[in-house]
Amino acid sequence: MTNAIKSPEKCQTMPEVRTGVDATDRALMTLLEQRFGYMRAAARIKQDRDSVRDEARKRAVIEAAMADAIERGLPGDVIAEIWDRLVEGSIAYELAEWDRQRA
Repeated sequence: MTNAIKSPEKCQTMPEVRTGVDATDRALMTLLEQRFGYMRAAARIKQDRDSVRDEARKRAVIEAAMADAIERGLPGDVIAEIWDRLVEGSIAYELAEWDRQRA
C-alpha cells in the first residue's frame, strides 16, 4: 500500500510527511528543470558574455524571494540564502551554456 499525498496539516505519521516531502522535491526538480531551461534560453539570446552576470537583477530576484517568503510566513533569511545559491548556480550554468553554444 502506498501513502497518498496529504497536505502538511493532514499528516498524522512520519511516512505521510516523508511521502509529501518526496513529492514536493520531485515538483521542485521539475520547476528547476524549467528554470535552467530559461538559463539556456538566456545564454542563446544574450550576445555579450559579460551581460550574463547582472548584479542588480540578482539582488532584485533575491529580494523578491525573501519578501515573498516573509509574506508566506517562511524564514526570509533562509530563503535569501537558498536563492543566492540558486542564482549563483544559474549564472555559472548560463556562462557554461553561453560558451558551449558558441564553441
